Amino acid sequence: MRAVVYRGPNDVEVEQVEDPRVEQPTDVIVRITSTAICGSDLHMYEGRTVAEPGIVFGHENMGVVEEVGSGVVSVQEGDRVCMPFNIACGFCRNCLAGNTGFCLTVNPGFAGGAYGYVGMGPYMGGQAEYLRVPFADFNCLQLPRGEEHEDDFAMLADIFPTGYHATELAHVSPGETVAVYGAGPVGLMAAYSALLRGASEVFVVDKVADRLRLAEQIGATAIDFSRGSAPEQIQERTAGGTDKGIDAVGYQATVSGGEEQPAVVLNNLIETVRPTGTLGVVGLYLPNDPGAPSEEAKQGKLLIDIGRYFEKGLRMGSGQANVKAYNRHLRDLIIAGRAEPSFVVSKRRPLDEAADAYARFDRREEGYSKVVLTP
Repeated sequence: MRAVVYRGPNDVEVEQVEDPRVEQPTDVIVRITSTAICGSDLHMYEGRTVAEPGIVFGHENMGVVEEVGSGVVSVQEGDRVCMPFNIACGFCRNCLAGNTGFCLTVNPGFAGGAYGYVGMGPYMGGQAEYLRVPFADFNCLQLPRGEEHEDDFAMLADIFPTGYHATELAHVSPGETVAVYGAGPVGLMAAYSALLRGASEVFVVDKVADRLRLAEQIGATAIDFSRGSAPEQIQERTAGGTDKGIDAVGYQATVSGGEEQPAVVLNNLIETVRPTGTLGVVGLYLPNDPGAPSEEAKQGKLLIDIGRYFEKGLRMGSGQANVKAYNRHLRDLIIAGRAEPSFVVSKRRPLDEAADAYARFDRREEGYSKVVLTP
């Protein structure tokens, strides 16, 4: 089959690779109909992880079941399904507690597994024609058959649940004010989720004009940090800062001039959120970053203003989303017409054009904020 294969920094190619097969009775094989490029993929694409050449990318996947293992009970051939980016067994201690992003079974020696991502297990990604799905009864979210809501449902694999997870980590409640740093797809989903939860005002911080326009289109207040301090701009519009704050940027954060400062978003949030407020951090931070601007940052060690954090009595939640905790009711909101996360989808490209799509997305070209590939 054809698949997107990582060859080195800023180099992916669509190549012929071995077809996936049923390896365990609980597996299914899914024919991929939509697979999105994620901002997290760019970390690997840019050589900012320890990813080795040969990885097949793709953790935002949906499609139609083509083959079913003998031990699968609830999933049938022909079912239209979407898979959480994090693979989970459903029966370990963490899965039983709902923490499926930290499954103890699927990636021995590590809490958590995923499709096509460095350090997250031996699982091939879904930027390909077919995908093997382990523990299929647990990992396949069944969707209405047909083609309706294809772009909306594709967002259920990662960014919609991840954005919603950010609001859970920050404990966003109706009537509260929220600051979201980062207007990429996850940041926009976090802002959208905060509004779905009844936030009275959501500030979205970025400097990319088309992303800020999208934030305004969903009813958020755009803050362009290239025009001055984002915390100061937000504090001028609130009574001492927002109630809650969300980091949807992560370790490749930059200041307005373009210089990387990995801790700048966390420190800005500490200043933005009012005393006793809560932070939700879903922006990616890694223990190893080969391209970091300092020796400490290369080891995942950042200089955080912990004194100010403590002084203000802030709280913080972090970590990847437990997609299974949210994807069913987010799916039902889509079906009911209450949510349309596909507003972030800016482009569909054939799988064979993945290399060009990655390059344009990496350059933050207008119209390439969220790309969905069609095998």
